[in-house]
Amino acid sequence: MWRDESVTWQVAHRPLGAIWELLGQVDAVHGLYYLLMHAVFLVGDGGAAGAGGAGGGPGAGGLWALRLPSVAATALAAAGVAAVGHRLAGERAALWSGAAYAVLPPVQMYAQEGRSYALVAAAVVWATYLMLRERWIAYAAAMLVACWLHEFAVLALLAHGVGARRSRGWRWSAAAVAALLLPLAVVSARQAEQQLGWLGRPSWRDWAAYGVLAAVSLLLARSPALPRELVRVALPLALLPPGLLMAVSLVHPLYVDRYVLYALAGLALLAGTRLAAARGWWPWLLVAALLVPFGWWSLWLRTPESRKDDVLAVAAAVRERARPGDAVLFLPSRRREWLLSSPDLYGSLRDLALDRTPAASHSLQGAELPTERIWTRLVDAPQVVALMDPADQPLDPYPREAVKRQTLASHLERCSVDEVRGARIAVYARPGHCADRQGDGLSR
Repeated sequence: MWRDESVTWQVAHRPLGAIWELLGQVDAVHGLYYLLMHAVFLVGDGGAAGAGGAGGGPGAGGLWALRLPSVAATALAAAGVAAVGHRLAGERAALWSGAAYAVLPPVQMYAQEGRSYALVAAAVVWATYLMLRERWIAYAAAMLVACWLHEFAVLALLAHGVGARRSRGWRWSAAAVAALLLPLAVVSARQAEQQLGWLGRPSWRDWAAYGVLAAVSLLLARSPALPRELVRVALPLALLPPGLLMAVSLVHPLYVDRYVLYALAGLALLAGTRLAAARGWWPWLLVAALLVPFGWWSLWLRTPESRKDDVLAVAAAVRERARPGDAVLFLPSRRREWLLSSPDLYGSLRDLALDRTPAASHSLQGAELPTERIWTRLVDAPQVVALMDPADQPLDPYPREAVKRQTLASHLERCSVDEVRGARIAVYARPGHCADRQGDGLSR
């Protein structure tokens, strides 16, 4: 479980009133998803906090409950891609398009993750099908669900408009979706800085990936074997949402590839329909060649190494190194998430910089003390377990974070430092007292 999934776990287990108070401060863009997951966990998570995970974190049943909606949504999205392919190009195109969507590695990645992106993709795909059927009320409802799950799904509305803008039904539906999305847009705009302030402009890797997507999509779209109506639906869906978001991000960074995961449905439609119409041996040779890297990639995506970090592994490592009552310090403060999903462990430690808990502060990771009080507590601490980003990550420039780093370096001695997936765990003690730390740990 990586840190974004841990956020889902934490927020969805809060009472409804507490979730509502949180959404007024941060993460409103994920509000509908958190409410959905709250209902999922009410039905039963088979391993809620305190039921056998590392330090009281989620057990195997809890992780299944966390990820099952994404698994089901991905299957639903693949079925929707098949339904679109069937309507536009026939039965063979339906089979190949649905299969192409299901095997795409990014689709598989978010199929097994406790976040909203697979659900957004399913809603967008079925909205596309409803658009083709001219079921405009249902179309508007599906697009509204997609946008309330993540508001960047509104870019799919623009992609749909390329082919359907002359339809009065689409124009009314688009207007209704925009109007009903406006309250969320207003609230999330106020939260944008703390929500997305960590983002930079798209990297060269982002542009290279988009270039590959565009080149492949355009090449497939040129095939005379593809129905023109399918191209009008699939090509804008594949290219416009990521392209527009990346262009906007040159001025105001907003782009993350998972925010427009649904665009891959357009690529799957183009590729699947082209395969369905293939004659000769070369398309199958290409498919066979792609199966090798796709198979390796698919297996890798099912390992902890495919995620930025592993909060349960971090918690297990802290459990081995910390004494009951030790001070724990998070650098930066948002890495508190590494222990919040292991409440038994976190509750046995003294969070040195914490002023108000996440629940009390209506936030994701809590509110911290002023810099002067953090300095005082650090200076007085006999030992500290510090949880830090990997060494190659940029340091936060905020005053609180600078004080933490400077005080650790000037007043305490580093006894040990270990790397766990996506994290460093350092144990500090007063100068000359590192030997007292040998052989200690909550699990010993």
